[in-house]
Amino acid sequence: MGIVALGVRWLAPAKLNLFLRVLGRREDGRHDLQTVFQFIDLCDELEFSVTRDGKISCASGLTDLSPEDNLCVRAAHLLRDTLQGDLGVAITLHKHIPIGGGLGGGSSDAATTLHALNQLWGAGLSVDTLAGLGLVLGADVPVFVRGQAAWAEGLGERLSPMDLPEPWYVVVAPPVHVSTGQVFQALAKGASNAEERLTRYGHPLRIRDFLAHGAGNDLEPVVRRQYPDVDQALGWLANFGPAQMTGSGACVYLAVSTEHEALAITSQLQENYRGFVCRGLNQSPLMKQLAPETLDP
Repeated sequence: MGIVALGVRWLAPAKLNLFLRVLGRREDGRHDLQTVFQFIDLCDELEFSVTRDGKISCASGLTDLSPEDNLCVRAAHLLRDTLQGDLGVAITLHKHIPIGGGLGGGSSDAATTLHALNQLWGAGLSVDTLAGLGLVLGADVPVFVRGQAAWAEGLGERLSPMDLPEPWYVVVAPPVHVSTGQVFQALAKGASNAEERLTRYGHPLRIRDFLAHGAGNDLEPVVRRQYPDVDQALGWLANFGPAQMTGSGACVYLAVSTEHEALAITSQLQENYRGFVCRGLNQSPLMKQLAPETLDP
């Protein structure tokens, strides 16, 4: 396998959850889900420089992110431990995806790290193997490793590829970071009043029902109650169409027909909100950077 030239900026795209259903709590405390993942062309960028000293580092400018919480560093260590290798890598992360927004930026960064080092370290592992490693890092990582829009079940790791419309999206990032753990804790333990929790879990949805009628996000009631900024952003965006939240928030989005329409909406945003005009993508842009042999199952 050829080694990719150093200096390449590897792409790590964001994702949207086109719906999210929470089916119940598992014995291990996590939750069974149903969702649809679609990528958008908002991407982090990563650079990798292989080293011989065995050190693994990541420069990102994120001062509040420890190495133990950095998914790029964890992905590199996991891959090297799997290979029983001794090479190192210096990673530079150029962060563009909002943190704590439900757009999957950390998971995508981890998946891109696995793919890039699989080539740069000459490992030659299959996509299935990389996806299995990704699941150790987080339930969203496998979909970024596989790089195809998908229907997802279980923790989000059981994936069925989908060919979806690729609309333009208006994505709004409220000035708040949502804690996914706290949101699910509210589901598991209940909150101080009925408005702050879901009174029951959702029923399973069939793909054909989603395609025909769409679906919402079961976490929205909890997040809207706990995070007024998310509630406000959803209320504002709903003036233009059926807006909804992605993942556990905080970002909210609206599908529109044209880029012009998306730009017109974002031009009306309040100053304290970040807005992005993005295109929906069924294939991750990372896939175009990978050598053909890396994509073999």
